[in-house]
Amino acid sequence: MSRSTHPAGAQGAQERGDRLEVAASVLALLADRTRLALMERLGRGEADVTTLTEACGAARPSVSQHLAKLRLAGLVSTRKDGRRVVYALRHGHLRRLVDEAMNVADHQIGSLPPHD
Repeated sequence: MSRSTHPAGAQGAQERGDRLEVAASVLALLADRTRLALMERLGRGEADVTTLTEACGAARPSVSQHLAKLRLAGLVSTRKDGRRVVYALRHGHLRRLVDEAMNVADHQIGSLPPHD
């Protein structure tokens, strides 16, 4: 049965399920400390592998592998700048998601009160 022939409720449930699946996969990718550090750095602007390696403190081959996963998942984009490959976040939602995760960490580490 195609999506257009599903009753409205079934289509809505399918779309919600699809959204949850994609959101869970994004959060799973961000659940790695190195990838989270890379995304946090890219939230401040585009960067090449050397800059990202210095920012996250991991070995260059590891950083390259993590960047490849993020690129394949569509979370980061690349462009060539001469011989360098420059990475950037695909959209601001990712920057805000990482910022909020870091804010939660600040609250837990600093025993700060919850707020909206």
